[in-house]
Amino acid sequence: MKQPGIQWEGLSNNEKGTLVHTALSMAFIDSDAASEVQPLLRPKMPELDCVRGIAILMVLFYHGFGSRQGAEAFAGFPKLVVWAASPGWMGVNLFFALSGFLITGILLDSKHHSQYYRRFYLRRALRILPAYYGLLVILAILGRYGLQDEKVSWAFFGLSAIYLANVTVLFGVPMQFAVLWSLAVEEHFYLIWPIMVRNVSRRSVGVFAVVVAAAVTLARAATWWPGHTYSGFSIYYTWLVADGLALGSLLAVLMRGPLGTRKGLTFFVLAAVLGAAVLLLDVPFHLHFAGGALHITALNLMCTAAVGAALLLGASSWSFLVQHPTLRFFGEISYGLYLIHMLIFNIFDNLQRQFLPRLPLFKGHFDVMVVRFLICGSLAIGLAFLSRRYFEEPFLRLKDRPPSAATNAVREAAAA
Repeated sequence: MKQPGIQWEGLSNNEKGTLVHTALSMAFIDSDAASEVQPLLRPKMPELDCVRGIAILMVLFYHGFGSRQGAEAFAGFPKLVVWAASPGWMGVNLFFALSGFLITGILLDSKHHSQYYRRFYLRRALRILPAYYGLLVILAILGRYGLQDEKVSWAFFGLSAIYLANVTVLFGVPMQFAVLWSLAVEEHFYLIWPIMVRNVSRRSVGVFAVVVAAAVTLARAATWWPGHTYSGFSIYYTWLVADGLALGSLLAVLMRGPLGTRKGLTFFVLAAVLGAAVLLLDVPFHLHFAGGALHITALNLMCTAAVGAALLLGASSWSFLVQHPTLRFFGEISYGLYLIHMLIFNIFDNLQRQFLPRLPLFKGHFDVMVVRFLICGSLAIGLAFLSRRYFEEPFLRLKDRPPSAATNAVREAAAA
């Protein structure tokens, strides 16, 4: 085993052995270092699938245990479970921060592509639209036969079909399937943000993200001003919740600049956590001006910090902490599971009221809640897996084709 640049002639056997041993040692050291520390931004970042998995599990447990009854109705272990599930609605905020980071990163990395808009929107359409409109069709069928817990009007269907499910109350239409609101917010982000990223510098994108986050926080605070007529549905409006997406976008911008190092990302994560802690200091003023609004901002900062922390761990020797196979599985089926899980719960509740009206479902009977969660959760997970494997996956495979080929394939599928 000769090393280039080394004159082996004239060396003793011991000297040759020492050189070979040193070369092998350096090779193993370099190999170990490469396996322990990877680039923060990689084509595949499985730790973000785990973040997505955590987010969907939070939402699933929230609708299973935490959304119907407070923990004070229970004692002991049941109280602990309900208490732990009650903040599960925050999973949506984690989704927003993650989506802002990923989408902005995709846009920044492809902003000079000749087919920038076509490529982005076609890939988003293939990822989102089939399952989304499939759910709307299922809702329409189930509503006709009375299986859905709450009737869904054609007006709500129409507004949801054009991604206005989060503002239906502005048109005099009640919110009739709540999980669609966050998808509408993300779709508004997809429509507007690519234009911004394409036409300004990376630094300007970051500045605009900060402006959006601040403006949304101020708008939320103004909505919760004492004496202001507050509508519970206003928490769904895009202009009052988009700061989570903006903060995730800011992280994507910073990761592609001078702060895109382990030290820089660590600084950002710590700064976000510290900023959230400062905003939470106004606990006595929670129901007064800016209190509740700032608490949501603090939550979004924490969610963005969680994304950054996952990247730090995922690119280190501690990656096993944030790349668990089970969480990755839930991350992969998260979109379908988010769409379908509430529908399964609603069908169960509707059938229970029709055929078992005396069943004390939400009256402090934890055992019944567990049975409900196991049945509905298992069914929702199974359906989400089947949807991902046999319905969504064929469309996702089209994303990897050239834009023209993917477009032709979609047209052929529509014409068949």
